[in-house]
Amino acid sequence: MQYVFPTYNRFPLDIVAGEDWHLTDDNNKTYLDFTSGIGVCNFGYSNELIQKSVAQQLTKIWHTSNLYESHLQDEVAHQLVGTEDRLVFFCNSGTEANEAALKLARKFTGKSAVLSFNNSFHGRTYGSMSLTGNPAIQTGFAPLVPGISFADYNDPAAIEQIKPDLAAVILEVIQGEGGVYAAKAQWLKAVAKACHEQQVLLIIDEVQTGIGRTGKRFAYQYYELDPDIVTVAKGLGNGLPIGAMIGKSNLAVAFGPGSHGTTFGGNKIALAAATAVLQQLTPEFLAGVQTKATQVWQTLQNEILTLPVVTSVTGLGLMIGIHLDETVAVADVIEELQQNGLLTLSAKHNTLRLLPPLVMDSTDLMFGLQKIKQVLSSKTQK
Repeated sequence: MQYVFPTYNRFPLDIVAGEDWHLTDDNNKTYLDFTSGIGVCNFGYSNELIQKSVAQQLTKIWHTSNLYESHLQDEVAHQLVGTEDRLVFFCNSGTEANEAALKLARKFTGKSAVLSFNNSFHGRTYGSMSLTGNPAIQTGFAPLVPGISFADYNDPAAIEQIKPDLAAVILEVIQGEGGVYAAKAQWLKAVAKACHEQQVLLIIDEVQTGIGRTGKRFAYQYYELDPDIVTVAKGLGNGLPIGAMIGKSNLAVAFGPGSHGTTFGGNKIALAAATAVLQQLTPEFLAGVQTKATQVWQTLQNEILTLPVVTSVTGLGLMIGIHLDETVAVADVIEELQQNGLLTLSAKHNTLRLLPPLVMDSTDLMFGLQKIKQVLSSKTQK
């Protein structure tokens, strides 16, 4: 690639077609996909309802200004919040959703301090990057947005840092980019309790964990939490760019006209995809994801975790991290799996990350795991 900034380490293949959960490159090689475009195409690459919804909207109108009402925005917002007393701000990505959450928290509370967590990832714009607990992502971009501090994830000592001077605490229920580490239930509930007692807003970043990835619509629902703000993106548009910040209705007093905005947020084409995604995100569908995940985790525990080069397996639902011994480079494993027709991802701490489309059938899920087992079985600790 000659005319694009080299901001990505790209694999030497160009994906040109997709069908269900298989992808084909420009050399006509087909792959089983365990990436979903980094947790985006949860419904695969040829979902009939999504295609139909987008095609219909294309014949109507692509874009209107947010100076006008949009019943489609209100419809998708209603699908997102259900019967809960919450409101939605639409944007174009998870980064923008987290940026909006930071602004809303500061404006509503009148306070600026925010607590985030080490190994977190919330985006790459200045606000969201400043919330991200990964110095490598922040290098070269100082000074960052002030007032943001960090604690260790899953550490009981972090509870002591939740004090009334904070505007908000932001966290992921599962740290995706940070190594696919899930929060401990007791710790999560302690964080939520401390936020409530200290009158600190709780922001939960569901950009990667939301829209069914864990077998629930949102991962925080496993823990009966009641966050003030939830951010979502990725799977919401199944490949079309859309993000959303969902907040309790009482926060609306801080986000009146002129307080925040975006030209393309709530775009009608992206919303057409989102409404089709949410229509299919039924209790029955989520139960099916949980059933498939149970089978996947049995195989992970019985056949993958037992391999000498695997140190642990973490995650929840169909969000999986296989942690490798430091003598086996995850990049080498990913390349070998590509050669064997399987696309996978990495995360921090030498982690092989798996995010298969939620619609993938059990046969291909097991087939992919067997490919991983074969490659990892061929590796030996040095």
